[in-house]
Amino acid sequence: MHAPRSAHRHCQSLHDALRGFRDDGDYGLTQAVAWGRQLAQVLSSGGRLLAAGNGGSAAQAQHLTAELVGRYAADRRPFSAISLHAETSSMTAIANDYGFDEVFARQVAAHGREGDVLALMSTSGSSDNLLGAATAGRAAGLRVWAMTGPMPNPLAAQADAVLCVDAPSTATVQEAHLVALHVVCEAFDEALEDMSHTRQLKATSPEPADAPPAPVALTRREAA
Repeated sequence: MHAPRSAHRHCQSLHDALRGFRDDGDYGLTQAVAWGRQLAQVLSSGGRLLAAGNGGSAAQAQHLTAELVGRYAADRRPFSAISLHAETSSMTAIANDYGFDEVFARQVAAHGREGDVLALMSTSGSSDNLLGAATAGRAAGLRVWAMTGPMPNPLAAQADAVLCVDAPSTATVQEAHLVALHVVCEAFDEALEDMSHTRQLKATSPEPADAPPAPVALTRREAA
């Protein structure tokens, strides 16, 4: 049985998107690695990751937080990461009382602390509830990261850093986002290993020998 043309087009679209992601030195693979390394610094210092998205992007955001609270590959300690859309009681209460555009912004104001990271995922980059979250995050001193589809888009314009996938299909953008998330996790784990190795080197390095006391200059009367 031969695969239909639509299946071949789907695979070709993903191939093209991943090639663009790999070769994009500003908003692609290099950015994903940088995010993983920065996240290792923030979370290992007691910071927190807040993540959010809608629909398929919500699933991607929750995938990321699960890798951090659980593990990606090798065993390691858990880190603080919260998917805001998974807080169903808070989310529905906020939507009921304040409107759906506020479901993430109010949680960011509640949970976010200065220096934390807010990762927002959107294929369109135009969801009002994510734009509100970005505004709340910046006001609270969080680093706002946007993972989107093609630029320009409103969410990318509000973010401190952007990772974008230039693909016309929503499905392709989501699939490439999953690859990007795994790259972030790989870079996160590698950064933790580097930090641990650096601490071990410092712990095993010999302490510098104390310098001998400087000779005391005597006056002529004391010398006599």
